[in-house]
Amino acid sequence: MAQPQKFFENLSGAGKAIGVLTSGGDAQGMNAAVRAVVRMGIYVEAKVYFVHEGYQGMVDGGDNIIEVSWESVSSILQVGGTVIGSARCKAFRTREGRLQAAYNLIQRGITNLCVIGGDGSLTGANLFREEWSGLLEELVKNGKIEAAAAKKYSHLNIVGMVGSIDNDFCGTDMTIGTDSALHRIIEVVDAIMTTAQSHQRTFVLEVMGRHCGYLALVSALACGADWVFIPESPPEEGWEDIMCGKLSENRARRKRLNIIIVSEGAIDRQNNPITSEKIKSLVVSRLGFDTRVTILGHVQRGGTPSAFDRILASRMGVECVLALLEATPETPACVVSLCGNQAVRLPLMECVQMTQEVQKAMDERRFEDAVRLRGRSFENNLNTYKLLSHKKNISELPKSNFNVAVLNVGAPAAGMNGAVRSAVRVGITEGHKMFAVNDGFEGFAKGQIQEIKWGDVGGWTGQGGSLLGTKRTLPAKYFDQIADQIRANNINALLVIGGFEAFESMLQLAEARGTFEEFCIPMCVVPATISNNVPGTDLSLGADTALNAIMETCDRIKQSASGTKRRVFIIETMGGYCGYLANMGGLAAGADAAYIFEEQFDIRELQANVEHLTEKMKTSIQRGLVLRNENSNENYTTDFIYQLYSEEGKGVFDCRKNVLGHMQQGGAPSPFDRNFGTKISAKAIQWISRKLKETYRKGNRWIFANTDDSVCLLGMRRRALVFQPVMQLRDETDFKHRIPKEQWWLKLRPLMKILAKYKTSYDISDAGQLEHVRVPRPKEEGI
Repeated sequence: MAQPQKFFENLSGAGKAIGVLTSGGDAQGMNAAVRAVVRMGIYVEAKVYFVHEGYQGMVDGGDNIIEVSWESVSSILQVGGTVIGSARCKAFRTREGRLQAAYNLIQRGITNLCVIGGDGSLTGANLFREEWSGLLEELVKNGKIEAAAAKKYSHLNIVGMVGSIDNDFCGTDMTIGTDSALHRIIEVVDAIMTTAQSHQRTFVLEVMGRHCGYLALVSALACGADWVFIPESPPEEGWEDIMCGKLSENRARRKRLNIIIVSEGAIDRQNNPITSEKIKSLVVSRLGFDTRVTILGHVQRGGTPSAFDRILASRMGVECVLALLEATPETPACVVSLCGNQAVRLPLMECVQMTQEVQKAMDERRFEDAVRLRGRSFENNLNTYKLLSHKKNISELPKSNFNVAVLNVGAPAAGMNGAVRSAVRVGITEGHKMFAVNDGFEGFAKGQIQEIKWGDVGGWTGQGGSLLGTKRTLPAKYFDQIADQIRANNINALLVIGGFEAFESMLQLAEARGTFEEFCIPMCVVPATISNNVPGTDLSLGADTALNAIMETCDRIKQSASGTKRRVFIIETMGGYCGYLANMGGLAAGADAAYIFEEQFDIRELQANVEHLTEKMKTSIQRGLVLRNENSNENYTTDFIYQLYSEEGKGVFDCRKNVLGHMQQGGAPSPFDRNFGTKISAKAIQWISRKLKETYRKGNRWIFANTDDSVCLLGMRRRALVFQPVMQLRDETDFKHRIPKEQWWLKLRPLMKILAKYKTSYDISDAGQLEHVRVPRPKEEGI
């Protein structure tokens, strides 16, 4: 039964005061979270205060705790670090310090705290909450506050958001800042790869992560590193010989570079540190390779936040305010987390305790437990890396006698090549013979099919576009030729990586099974399109890279307006009829409006937006940013909106327009797309292997799969990767406009409007439920 819609209008912040602070190490995206808390708080009529310099500012009081306005958080969305400062505070660790902090909060009526930091900062906040009533009693006893004030402010509500580039907090798939740190690492790795290839060098890269190997692991997965060292999973005894042997083998295969990634907290099985210098000395002494060490250091903390971190932090910030408004004296302190694609609330101390359990497991050398406790996402990353990085000897491989073909269909999308690499290597590991099809189904029909081996896909992960070549052509016009090629090459399964055309292609092949027995084979679609318009999945490969391209362009455009003042930019994005890029790009860039097909608009709304911008020009924020999806309305074109804004804004602001075009399809894949493509494709091949075994006819060595569940699309749905028969997804699809009938991100649309100061309704049906941390069981699958 569908959950009834619930809107936050019933949650009033009138008479409440919210304090927001950042504590511990800084992380990109913290400012986006601060901005969201401030604006959502003001939107619900609460008073919002900055607490500068973390807990130190709370203890010192005075000008460190100041009430803020809407404009106070203007222009901070794209700024790295934290504008309100962060400091480690010894005084807050003492009762006297917390007593002074309580006094400073009571003076301003603050009984709701949003704490953005790591597990230490959040543990401190929880202790402060537990002591609150005792601290107030002491303040009354000392004559510092009246008994009436103690009664009025008798409860302190705490909600946390995890800001940490290390992604070392259990209970959330991603912490604020992690994705941005991965961007910095991958930018460096991509740059180093070009120079390493020139000189046949080995590079040892040290990345942050004193107690958590997430950054090292995911960057190794995203760049195809030869070896990775992380504290949760130390190498086996004798790793020196194994690693040097692998590096030698790679050079023998004419690979011109080696990349080794080391987490700063890397250890061996006896808990002895493994340093980057130790690895360099080993490689030089054993192999004589020209080896260099690069320690990335604080570069990883710097720079502008990625689109993922801005959207994550904005969602978390709004959720944080809602959690504070709904909190009661009985509600435990909670932390706002990300699970799959879903924002959830978890008891703060449950998360902290599990995080501490990981460290305890590592200290006790229970490394398998440490990996498991890190969560399903971490464990799956590690298993996928092991599958893809170490080529087994032919004698070690199972022999399946199955041939699996991989092809790209539709427009190119960043991450396609990483997905192909993953499919090929996992397929070979499963014992299959892998075939690459060039130029989609058109190439399939022409016989452009060849075997592809392990080494052929080396270095593919970081390359944009489609190295196999891709076409939008659907298979229906080539059924006879494709059937001939399947028969001639003895193709037993198909993996199609592409967008809406890939989904349509699978439907056509499934429907033609009655005529062509050759199509009765397992087939799987991995969604890859910048438009993110494929039914059956919340996210498609390439969309994150495109979002970052849009966001970076918007940042530059907004910066250009800082000098001219009173200027509004109209920006057109791609996406066909799907407004995902316009809407989410608007949220990431801090846009004032985003026009999309899914939410029809008329001249009255356009006029209201112009009036809104006219009012905005009277404030200190004298610029505007408006995004328009390319097919949002056939009459209200980008030119029309530009001309309307220019005419109606005369004397108040001037206008400029920019059509972003195909730059949204280009560029190197983002870390998210590399990682997502690698994992989703590996999972698809494992599904194909299972289906091949289920449908194998032993008598004539022929595969016969004609059920609906043998043609599936693998997509992310809320919290999990799910295989869905394409025939079932047909009913969920608007084929005329090439979009799903229901799209999850439309629920986030009001969020952009609220943060741009529009009055709107925000559906919080999915929010408000406090969940519990699940202790992962052995061999549990995840994203």
